[in-house]
Amino acid sequence: MIHSSLMRSDPFDGEAAAPLRKAFGDAPLGPPAGWDAVRAFEARHAIVLPEPFRRFVATVGDGCPSGPPFYGLVRLDHSVEPGNAPARPFPLTAPWLWEGAPEAGEAERLSAAAVEDGTLYLGTDGCAMDWRLVVTGRHRGHVWQFTDVGVQPFGAPFGHTTAAPGFGGWVRHWAAGRDWFDAPESHAAGA
Repeated sequence: MIHSSLMRSDPFDGEAAAPLRKAFGDAPLGPPAGWDAVRAFEARHAIVLPEPFRRFVATVGDGCPSGPPFYGLVRLDHSVEPGNAPARPFPLTAPWLWEGAPEAGEAERLSAAAVEDGTLYLGTDGCAMDWRLVVTGRHRGHVWQFTDVGVQPFGAPFGHTTAAPGFGGWVRHWAAGRDWFDAPESHAAGA
């Protein structure tokens, strides 16, 4: 059963889905899942999907083979991978790069599976570069990039990109044909 504090839905402007629909243009979106399927998914996983992703999946499209990301946006029913626990809070609040990390900190004590808790798999750009939507915890509603060397939040407030944070900003950035790491300091640092 979903905890009563999760039963509320985030505030949502009904016009917010229009830019997402436009961003996908003529892309072959899957049919919308519908509200009954979204609510059943939420009940099964004891979560409430963050907006605008929730309304997008229910009313615009459930998955898209042509992106974002490069290899397509997965359908809602494929977004929870074995061992992933979406109802557990996402444990991170800052990037974690484990390759070449000089000392163990809070994040290093987490197992790889625990780092994915509180997220849904959105899809991959290939080369071990995956995207996840945080559905629980302090970063709820943000999209994070997961690679073989670390994880980091996506959006201008976190650096490396000029995009707005969250699912909507991530989709619109992709639709504009921009590099994921388009902030001037990212290019200067060789990112």
